Amino acid sequence: MKIVNDKAKFNYELGERIETGIALTGPEVKSVKLGQVDMSGAHVRIKDGAEIVGLHIYPYKHADNTNYDPTRSRKLLLHRREILGLLSKMKQGRLMLVPTAMYTKEGKIKLEIALARGKRKYEKREAIKKRDLDREM
Repeated sequence: MKIVNDKAKFNYELGERIETGIALTGPEVKSVKLGQVDMSGAHVRIKDGAEIVGLHIYPYKHADNTNYDPTRSRKLLLHRREILGLLSKMKQGRLMLVPTAMYTKEGKIKLEIALARGKRKYEKREAIKKRDLDREM
């Protein structure tokens, strides 16, 4: 099972990629394994630790979802030195962290994040033109 964030490839110029763990509850894990995730508006924020904001995990239908918030911020499992290294690269190059994929590895849920620079509108139009030309060929 692998969920890919196609919007990230279109809206950002992706650089270095990092694999990280993510802290989830039991029903969220089951929902992720079923592929019920929307990463289109998500990004990573670094405060006291790293957390992902805007990741939408749909509620698991067989769980009690009375107080469930599908877009809550979730903690990323990174070491302090990794967070400090990412923070310095982000400040140095005017970059942000964007989730690119979510998958299972050895029974655990992993999140792939990438250092990204936002594309301008004309760069997105060029990508659309190139994709259409490739399709016609």
